Amino acid sequence: MSRNRIDVHTHYMGGTVARMMKDVTLPGGFRVGLWTVDDALDFMDRRHIAAQILSFPMALAGMPQPGLAVRLARQINRELADVIKTKPDRFGAFACLPLDTAVDALKEIAYALDDLGLDGVVLPSNAQGEYLGEPFFEPILAELAHRRIPVFIHPENCPHIELLGFGRVASIVEFPLDTARNIVNAIYRGVFRRYPELTIILAHAGGALPSLGWRIAEHSQVGRAPQDADVDGGHIAEVLRDLYYETALGASRNSLLPALEVTGADHVLFGTDWPAAPLSAVDHNIDNLTGFDGFTAGELSSVERTNALRLFPRFA
Repeated sequence: MSRNRIDVHTHYMGGTVARMMKDVTLPGGFRVGLWTVDDALDFMDRRHIAAQILSFPMALAGMPQPGLAVRLARQINRELADVIKTKPDRFGAFACLPLDTAVDALKEIAYALDDLGLDGVVLPSNAQGEYLGEPFFEPILAELAHRRIPVFIHPENCPHIELLGFGRVASIVEFPLDTARNIVNAIYRGVFRRYPELTIILAHAGGALPSLGWRIAEHSQVGRAPQDADVDGGHIAEVLRDLYYETALGASRNSLLPALEVTGADHVLFGTDWPAAPLSAVDHNIDNLTGFDGFTAGELSSVERTNALRLFPRFA
């Protein structure tokens, strides 16, 4: 197999991030501070990955010091731009945003995209309890829709994780549920009516969202779902069809079959979640993807590369 995959879900863990998370050990024993460009290239080469779109997935909001989120976002985005300069054909990046105020976020969007030339923006599934569709995100979404750039939605702990999580690792249940919670709120609030130009990528095959697709649409049909916009089953189906779903920790039949019920193979993207996901999980997931019988050979090639090229054409 040639080196051709494009990994849209992989995390930058060097520099400022390593200093922020110096005592964190990820699943599989990976220490955050060990991330290097050379290690990332070795990871890619061993898995036939041509390019990675790096991101820092945590919400930069509610920090202990005033202005800290702004400074951290600026530092991380500059470091991402420096990584891209080392190997522009192998690395891209989603800009992270400070999310204490929309004004700060808009300033960083302009800097990261216009001055640094990053490839898109990453947003958490919620920022201190603010979800897509709430007034806080309105000017941010308007700007992202205007720019028509890819927006990667990465799951975050919900604001009630202490109550709902039962002390378990949030990535087991709460991350998939918060992804669904975020998009359902956005749909019912009319986000996709106002901003049809939004290009959104959902982590982990959309979490619980695809499995709930029919239920969400059916509730709108019978008038049982309180809504703030003209939302019906047809609109909901269209929204779910137009979202992109990446395969990190979601390449099993349990995740892919529901996703393919709401969208087509042309809206599925390849992802690994490395190094947050251990190598064993990454490799098992890739084996599941390549062995999945729901894709033709041509569709699998599109999932691994071609679909991403529509969003990130500079890697063609």
